[in-house]
Amino acid sequence: MAQTAEHTRLLSDGQNWKSWGPYLSERQWGTVREDYSQDGNAWDYFTHDQARSRAYRWGEDGLAGICDRHQVLCFALALWNGKDPILKERLFGLTNSEANHGEDVKEYYFYLDSTPTHSYMKYLYKYPQAAYPYDNLVKTNRSRNRSEAEYELLDTGVFDQDRYFDVFVEYAKESPDDILVQISLCNRGKKAASLHVLPTLWFRNTWSWPGGGSKPVLQSVKGAKRSVIHAHHTDPLFQESLTDSYLYCEDTVPLLFTENETNHARLFGAANRSPYVKDGINNYVVQGQKDAVNPDGVGTKVSPHYQLTVGPGATQVVRLRLSQTAPGELRDPFGKFDAVVGARQKEADEFYDALTPPAIKADRDRANVMRQALAGMLWSKQYYYFDADQWLTEHHAHPLHREDRQASRNREWFHMVNDDIISMPDKWEYPWYAAWDLAFHTVALSAVDPDFAKQQLDLMLSQHYLHPNGQIPAYEWNFSDVNPPVHAWATLFLTRVLTARSGEADVSFLKSAFSKLLCNFTWWVNRKDRFGKNVFEGGFLGLDNIGVFDRSAPLPTGGHLEQADGTAWMALFSQNMAELAVELAAHDPIYDEMAAKFSEHFLWIAAAINRPGADGMWDEEDGFYYDILRLPDGSATRLKVRSMVGLLPLCATTVVEPWQRERIPRTIASNYERMQRMPELLKFMHPTGPGHFGVAERGIAALVNPERLRRILTKVLDEGEFLSPYGIRSLSKFHEKHPYIFTVGGQEYRVDYLPGESDSGMFGGNSNWRGPIWVPVNTLIIRALLQFYLYYGDNFKIECPTGSGKMMNLFEVAKEITDRLARIFLRDRNGRRPVYGGTKKFQEDPHWRDHLLFYEYFHGDNGAGLGASHQTGWTGLVGGLIRLVGAMDPERALEVGKMVTFSELGGRARGGQGGSAARRRER
Repeated sequence: MAQTAEHTRLLSDGQNWKSWGPYLSERQWGTVREDYSQDGNAWDYFTHDQARSRAYRWGEDGLAGICDRHQVLCFALALWNGKDPILKERLFGLTNSEANHGEDVKEYYFYLDSTPTHSYMKYLYKYPQAAYPYDNLVKTNRSRNRSEAEYELLDTGVFDQDRYFDVFVEYAKESPDDILVQISLCNRGKKAASLHVLPTLWFRNTWSWPGGGSKPVLQSVKGAKRSVIHAHHTDPLFQESLTDSYLYCEDTVPLLFTENETNHARLFGAANRSPYVKDGINNYVVQGQKDAVNPDGVGTKVSPHYQLTVGPGATQVVRLRLSQTAPGELRDPFGKFDAVVGARQKEADEFYDALTPPAIKADRDRANVMRQALAGMLWSKQYYYFDADQWLTEHHAHPLHREDRQASRNREWFHMVNDDIISMPDKWEYPWYAAWDLAFHTVALSAVDPDFAKQQLDLMLSQHYLHPNGQIPAYEWNFSDVNPPVHAWATLFLTRVLTARSGEADVSFLKSAFSKLLCNFTWWVNRKDRFGKNVFEGGFLGLDNIGVFDRSAPLPTGGHLEQADGTAWMALFSQNMAELAVELAAHDPIYDEMAAKFSEHFLWIAAAINRPGADGMWDEEDGFYYDILRLPDGSATRLKVRSMVGLLPLCATTVVEPWQRERIPRTIASNYERMQRMPELLKFMHPTGPGHFGVAERGIAALVNPERLRRILTKVLDEGEFLSPYGIRSLSKFHEKHPYIFTVGGQEYRVDYLPGESDSGMFGGNSNWRGPIWVPVNTLIIRALLQFYLYYGDNFKIECPTGSGKMMNLFEVAKEITDRLARIFLRDRNGRRPVYGGTKKFQEDPHWRDHLLFYEYFHGDNGAGLGASHQTGWTGLVGGLIRLVGAMDPERALEVGKMVTFSELGGRARGGQGGSAARRRER
């Protein structure tokens, strides 16, 4: 297969082509970095209402925006329909205190397309023609309780009679630093409507802060045939990363200049240093304040001002060009505009066509879901700047400063300096990185840009992120919280992808990652195994509301939890590290010893989690794993909640190929010797070693033995328990009629099956693992099933669904779960997409129904999207799953082994070269 133009860009000059991208946040207000309050209430300290008037400290936000990789110069769209009280410069949503189910964006916008180099991108924003109902949304949501649904923008009636504009924003790069911008404004209503369009260029405000350097300048270019803006930074440091740029308008239009500086008069009643402030353009357009913009055509923020009237059903187009070529050299900026945009669109089509397996191409809707999922992930990159040393100093909370005594979050992370492009969970609701989210992101991103995925994994392990004690930072709200240790798994997955692509492992990357992951593993062993019993804790571990108690807080009973999920995560971590050591052992035999170390860790953890008796995690009567509540007197009780916590031991499963055993002879000999001397180690884990090899002489490392595997899967595949029409629920539906109730001190703690939003305020109330479907843990279950399939082949079949009489092998089960997850987004026989539930507009309107949102999680019974609406981070995994299952040949996988699917996918992405090389390597 021929290599596409986009693949060529990635391989030859990918970093340069990525110098500009969608790196602008969609919400900087209400974030931890911008919080300088006394009580740490980030949501209320810096509000949406202040955002138009107040310069940010650590980043910028905008509508459909782009910026350079250090966010020095930013470009985004602003709109005004003539009725709104303010310009639409950024997305609006409710903060945690304003909504009945936690913070939530109240806009409709879609990431329609993107290539990995951002040579082509497309974004859609739906802008009402009536006044935006800010107050209505806040007041109505505040009045609703947790048992009521969110009050959404469509519910307000603002889109009735299709009185709105579809605003399409397309970016097409002529070259890495020459960007064509096409804004298409479609009136979907039946009457002509006016619209002010204000593409905005501005510099991030650094000059107002200590050490921020000199002030840049934007100014109008005199004597040009059209409106042109010259962007020049005066500071030598910023000049190193940003060459002078020019924004060309196709026509001559008014240019509105102001400064990106705080309006102290409006916000604080103090004098402004300049009459021109951040909200000057807003005040000029909306309030008619003619002196609010600088008539001299100079500033640090500028908007060309287009005033349009768009007829019913009509479309008008605004075209601009952001280039480093000066007007004297660029004589006809728009002469080849349409040709370049068309070429980049075609190249994007060719790129995704090359990635899409033939079986998926035959289903256009499925191919569209895959593409939008991956494109959304590429749009979710963001520039993230945070100097913790400086931030803590500004908060008078630096632990190394004797005079600083103020309490503050993240005090122990003063070593941290983040100044990078990072894949975000959601650029509005979660505009900050989260470690375990990011690991899942890289697995999905490996399909389109494995080099960027590698860079992301490397970033979290770099000295500016990884704590000196070995902890990986969790997330901005509390870097010291504990996320599941999935970084090693993601590193291993990416290693398989890169090896399939090039035919050999990236040994330098692997050695670096392994050494730092070893530090992280040691941190877990030292900090989260309280009594050295190989039984792990970790607190909430990303599963928020899933338990009886808040697992990040002291227990009302006293004592502590021995967590089935924490212990299972560490078993998987051990397996992943052992496999990474096997990869490295091919290049350095010393890693044979490291493989032995982690194999032994797995044996100890397996023995601990499967400890027999009344206080063990395995419940023989129920056939399920549970957390153990260990009371202060040493007694224990199982918290018998059938949840994802009890399914995670299933995920600690790894097939061992014969070629892997050949690489680590000392480890294999040591393991066999250990098993002979201590047969009790193997009593409750999966049999392995001589006499217990599976298909093609494969071995296996798994916490669950065949009997327990069958018992757990019987529940997993029971539609009355975990198996939803749309994937695996996070909590068994058994608890709908049989809630788990635990009483202590006269207070009742309970867990009910909640297929939709949470009724608990725990963790802010906008995250819920008590029934909904989460794609990342479904992905790990699918992975485990495929591992078991490689071991068993057709020798292990199970009823799926339970009670149906239909027997499937474990590949077929994995495919069934994948198909159910994909079904969330696909049109059903009635043309409806479950993700949009009962929302008529999304289900029936041709201008809405094919634009997809990848929510944080999904209703456990009907598949409707819930939580953050643009959780394209780990939910984007569904695109990778569609691609994986569509490419996998189960019979060939049994014959060749675990690398075969990576080879097929890697070869397809690289034009057919990497796959054959990887197959030769495995043989």
